[in-house]
Amino acid sequence: MGVDVKMEASWKAIMKDEFEKDYFKEIVAFLKAEKELGKTIYPPGSHIFRAFDLTPFAKTKVVILGQDPYHGEGQAHGLSFSVPASVQKLPPSLKNIIKELKTDIGFSASGKNGDLQCWAKQGVLLLNASLTVRAGEPMSHAQIGWARFTDAVIELLSYHRDNLVFVLWGKFAQEKLTLIDEYKHYIIKSAHPSPFSAEKGFFGSKPFSKSNDFLVRHGIEPIDWTIDR
Repeated sequence: MGVDVKMEASWKAIMKDEFEKDYFKEIVAFLKAEKELGKTIYPPGSHIFRAFDLTPFAKTKVVILGQDPYHGEGQAHGLSFSVPASVQKLPPSLKNIIKELKTDIGFSASGKNGDLQCWAKQGVLLLNASLTVRAGEPMSHAQIGWARFTDAVIELLSYHRDNLVFVLWGKFAQEKLTLIDEYKHYIIKSAHPSPFSAEKGFFGSKPFSKSNDFLVRHGIEPIDWTIDR
């Protein structure tokens, strides 16, 4: 028997084979063991698959790939780079994303709201390569099997869908290029928005307007990238 996973129906259907595999059962067992040891895991269990719940398979238009959930209290909520609106101090990479967004799209925003669920609801899959992390320990769940699961997500999107935009920021994300059919989809590559690399090609890369230009050219409704609502 496979694992009963609570996930949006279209994703659950297309990922069903992955849930039957031993590696996925091992992920579930590992997370249960962590909790039994009293470890705090982010995001909360109800939000582990939130990116999928907010962005159904057939409605996905853009994929923005992150690496690891935020490991600080109250930050991770299942969407790459995003934090809940209640978070007052935005993570540095997210601050740079908002800075580039303002420059690229040209709208006025406070820069204080880092909740990107408004993007997710429009078809932006905010996917982290690892879907969980131990509190205060970045990359602590990077080797438990999540990469195999999220690689399958990328491959299935690439195979079954057409004219998607894949936004790959930094070396880690760009290593996923081999999973994507570049003849069917549009790939945007640049430096990572981290303060360590944002000045090396992230700023000025215009990922948001480029995404919309591609979508419009293919008769797909563009994303309203406005955050403050």
